[in-house]
Amino acid sequence: MTLHVTNTLTGEKEPFEPQDPENVLLYYCGLTVSDPPHLGHARSWVHVDVMHRWLEHLGYGVRHVENFTDVNEKIVARVGEAGLGDSEAEVAESYVARTIDDMRSLNLLRAEVYPRVSEHVPEIVDLIETLVEKGYAYESNGSVYFDVTTFDDYGTLSNQELDEIESQGDPDERSEKRHPADFALWKADGVAPSAIEEHRHDGAAPAEAACETARTWDSPWSEGRPGWHVECSAMSMTHLDETIDVHVGGRDLVFPHHENEIAQSEAATGQRFARYWLHCELFEMDEEKMSSSLGNFVTVADAVDRWGTNVLRTFLTAGAYNSKQLYGDEAIAEAEERWERLERAHETAVEALDSPDASAKVEDPALRAAVEDASEAFAAAMNDDFNTREAQSALLEVASACNRHVSDTDEYDYRGLRRGVEALEDLGAVLGLSFDGRADGDVSLAGDVVDLVLSIREEERAAGNYDRADQLREELAALGIEVQDTDEGPTYRLP
Repeated sequence: MTLHVTNTLTGEKEPFEPQDPENVLLYYCGLTVSDPPHLGHARSWVHVDVMHRWLEHLGYGVRHVENFTDVNEKIVARVGEAGLGDSEAEVAESYVARTIDDMRSLNLLRAEVYPRVSEHVPEIVDLIETLVEKGYAYESNGSVYFDVTTFDDYGTLSNQELDEIESQGDPDERSEKRHPADFALWKADGVAPSAIEEHRHDGAAPAEAACETARTWDSPWSEGRPGWHVECSAMSMTHLDETIDVHVGGRDLVFPHHENEIAQSEAATGQRFARYWLHCELFEMDEEKMSSSLGNFVTVADAVDRWGTNVLRTFLTAGAYNSKQLYGDEAIAEAEERWERLERAHETAVEALDSPDASAKVEDPALRAAVEDASEAFAAAMNDDFNTREAQSALLEVASACNRHVSDTDEYDYRGLRRGVEALEDLGAVLGLSFDGRADGDVSLAGDVVDLVLSIREEERAAGNYDRADQLREELAALGIEVQDTDEGPTYRLP
């Protein structure tokens, strides 16, 4: 069965046909690093990771790029908070480090590259210059705006008519723009205190002092900062191509972010920007979108510590990427039960497979047929728009088949069980599940050990044994564990 995906641009489920029949260019709109990553971010990360894994399973080479937005007013608002840093750049660096740790804890495949906005300002300026030269953008008081009336297909992705689109950007921009829906490509000057006031937390630096740390760059129009939407276009085209195969992001980014990406990219290049637009539905908590701004979130770090990676990934893949998912104790408990069923079945099958009772002559047609049927069902589900819900059900059928065989016979079908174990491991890996123990427990256990060593180090320092304290830190560093001393106590990063 050919892979089919639901393309937001057309509203249709379409056969997947990349430009290059052997390789896929995939871009995912990454995180604005202004808060700890939460389960809403994890849900999208995991589903993009599963897409990546399934495409590779189908034989494609996957070039996967995911950005960090490290230039943003919300980041400036966090300046001065304990342990985060005293400038926009330091706060961003702190959250990038935390985000990478959380990605690794979720057993995500690494992207080819994680570009940051601050690294790509020259490419952003070049793109804006092209748009100005071609008549799609204009300068106003040192800022540059995209003229939406010059792009005939504007509104196609979000299914809106231009006259119905509300004004974009800060209200102060309205006097600078030709059309209310025009959007900023470049903003003159830095960050105004009023722009960060609503995002500041207790303990943050005063707004004026924080804004003085906001980064700005030279451009042909002014000293200023890039607009949000233009960043992804520049980074995607820099590291992939003018036309990519798959662009993934949250449903809440369809408008204005992705609509604007299409307009500025296609206006600049004259080429189709993305062939397939896939959007992850929102993750809800108490019937509201889980988000940092609403404060109703569970951090990735807390979730992994509490439930482990395998349970968390079982939970997050229990719903398809384009269906809404509700966070709750009942749903987590169901995921725990499902993972335990898979894990116990794998352990039972491996023990039977490696026992003297596994026979080269015994054949169980029912076991072999069940494993084959479930494997085919798994593939059919994944080829049906990455339907992880149905794929997970098929994986559980493999587990049931292995359990039935072991419980119903005294002599085991070696070849049949071997196929069952391989199916659990190979198909489970597509969902990012690991039966070897590396994805669960080890990170938490390592953290407990490091916490113990650091508590001993603090006791040595308090007793004035600074040489011994330094030695403990050096021994952790030799293991790849980076320790940082902060006002709130020592923090660390595992390798």
